[in-house]
Amino acid sequence: MKNIAAIHDISCFGKCSLTVALPILSAAGFGTAVIPTAVLSTHTGGFTGYTYRDLTDDIRPIFAHWQSLGLKFDAAYSGFLGSEAQLEIVAELYAAMSADGATIIVDPVMADDGKLYTSFDATFPAGMRKLCQSADIIVPNLTEAALMLGAEYREGPYERDYIEDMLRSLAKIPRKLAVLTGVSLVGDENRLGAASIDVTTGEISYAFAERVPGSYHGTGDVFASALTAELLRGKTPQQSMQLAAEFTAAAARRTYESGADIRFGVEFESELGRLIL
Repeated sequence: MKNIAAIHDISCFGKCSLTVALPILSAAGFGTAVIPTAVLSTHTGGFTGYTYRDLTDDIRPIFAHWQSLGLKFDAAYSGFLGSEAQLEIVAELYAAMSADGATIIVDPVMADDGKLYTSFDATFPAGMRKLCQSADIIVPNLTEAALMLGAEYREGPYERDYIEDMLRSLAKIPRKLAVLTGVSLVGDENRLGAASIDVTTGEISYAFAERVPGSYHGTGDVFASALTAELLRGKTPQQSMQLAAEFTAAAARRTYESGADIRFGVEFESELGRLIL
């Protein structure tokens, strides 16, 4: 069994971050250890009055205890990191894990819909880019990619030239693979998916699934977690993106058809069978 260290916050209600990553990676057959970066009563998308406990001071001691036990990981995967201090600490962890041969995956969660999250200041994207430079694989959405690159953000649907130019720029950041999410192409607006570039070969791949009406919190975490599982199984980037896109779309479809409150997250649990070998 391969082991993964997942470094994310915990929203106690609302399916995202660790409450998505842990079950998806476990269902896919990976031993999953966690380092929580914060604990929130709910996620921040559409809820007010939520509690927030910062766990920055706990990250190094957790990892130091793991090291004292001789624990090794095949991969490490991070998502939302709440401050530049956390970026620096996680970079330290990644340096140690990389030295032991771990694959490093960073989902640079910090922005969407053309805007940086309000909890971050304008210097944060540069710090996130620096963390992504220590990664083998990065999984930004289009807003996050534009912010890290200092590039123009545009609303979709997109021309292939725009997506592929952005991918070629992103390829300068990670060691192996950049995956761009939230991709829809002109003339194919009824599908939504991702595109990737292999840093070594420059090969670009696409994967799409049927677009589900509406906007659903946590789908980026669902996609990135499923993508991570498939890549670590040895699937190609295109195969991994396709399965992750279909898995995410199926979960969103269930949520849409049930009429559930979209703030509560997508119903991914009923689709976990897709990931079980």
